[in-house]
Amino acid sequence: MSDKIAVIYWSATGNTELMAQNVEKGIKNSGAEVDTFSVSNFNTSDIDNYSKLALGCPAMGAEVLEESEFQPFYDSIRDKLSNKKIALFGSYDWGDGEWMRTWQEDVKSAGGSLIKDGLITNLTPDDNAINECIKLGEELAKA
Repeated sequence: MSDKIAVIYWSATGNTELMAQNVEKGIKNSGAEVDTFSVSNFNTSDIDNYSKLALGCPAMGAEVLEESEFQPFYDSIRDKLSNKKIALFGSYDWGDGEWMRTWQEDVKSAGGSLIKDGLITNLTPDDNAINECIKLGEELAKA
């Protein structure tokens, strides 16, 4: 397995997509190889081609992952997270980030290695949040 990184995200409003683009920018800034996909364009059989993953999904409903596309995708790769370095990110409109804490615990229980706590931002990422996304990408590339 190479040291390639995949950024895979789901976004309805564009907020999490903007975060994904800036995570990708940080990875590229570090000189690492990255492929970015919306979840609907990622072939789950390719997951083994990546040693590092940046996964992005906003909070939905009662602070859960998006249930029609992202959750089934995540469930399909969950047993392949072991020994992978992982960064999580997403936007939210309400709540306190419970969906991210739950997601982090699930990644850990699946054997994934989180490089840091998940990055969350309220609604559209502001300049500070965009900088945090870039930094997250740089940290994942160096992890």
